[in-house]
Amino acid sequence: MNRLRMLAIAVGATLTVALSASSAMAAPTFPPAGDATIRPGSMTFTEGGQCTANFVFFDGANDIYIGQAAHCSGTDGSTATDGCESGSLPLGTPVEIEGASLPGTLVYNSWLEMQANGETDPNTCEFNDFALVKLNPADYGKVNPTIPFYGGPTGLTATVPSGATVLSYGNSSLRLGLDPLKPKQGKSLGQSGGGWNHTVLTVTPGIPGDSGSAFIDSQGRAFGVLSTLQIAPLAGSNGVGDLSRELSYANANTSLGVQLANGTEPFNGPLLPL
Repeated sequence: MNRLRMLAIAVGATLTVALSASSAMAAPTFPPAGDATIRPGSMTFTEGGQCTANFVFFDGANDIYIGQAAHCSGTDGSTATDGCESGSLPLGTPVEIEGASLPGTLVYNSWLEMQANGETDPNTCEFNDFALVKLNPADYGKVNPTIPFYGGPTGLTATVPSGATVLSYGNSSLRLGLDPLKPKQGKSLGQSGGGWNHTVLTVTPGIPGDSGSAFIDSQGRAFGVLSTLQIAPLAGSNGVGDLSRELSYANANTSLGVQLANGTEPFNGPLLPL
């Protein structure tokens, strides 16, 4: 089953937060993007549920991870939106990754972590929708962090103003593998949920199977993970979880110590005038 959570209304105050400083680690050596079979935009399959990988991450031991949405391993259906109450498959669940020779392993799920922590903040519970899949070391040499079509990411940002251009790359199986339909461009409709949620409107909109897709701004900076299909404030808009907060939560509550891997190819910028 393709997965994209349904969320009717997302509201809250927009706050600007500074990214937490972390000690920079040297990134692994990645093969050229053209030779890699695992990249942002690769399909992932968790117990049959298809999603789209967002970004590549690494840790101090040079282990490599790929991100997906937490709800991609959810067990309560597409209407489950509160991560502090919704069910999920356990850590250790194998995840098939397009282009990999062996399954990866689910090693972090924000829903499971929030429940273990007794998290009560409503914005965090509603919008923290992030998971990490550790790749099998046999596939490390097949990974490149560059986003197809657009290039980048060039870093991480916490703030995307309303009206700003946003870019994404979805890979829902419902698009039948048609490459021209995978890149998406649109506008931010602003942040909500205390900064945890970005509402975006793109052409085409995110659909089931695109869940977890990477979102970047007009400078190529990573800012979000596709989470929900929304009815308000505009039908066809999407809710995008704020990656800076999601990543900070993961590192503050686990010993993973992961860091976003920047693309090895230049960022091309928005290619369509909006």
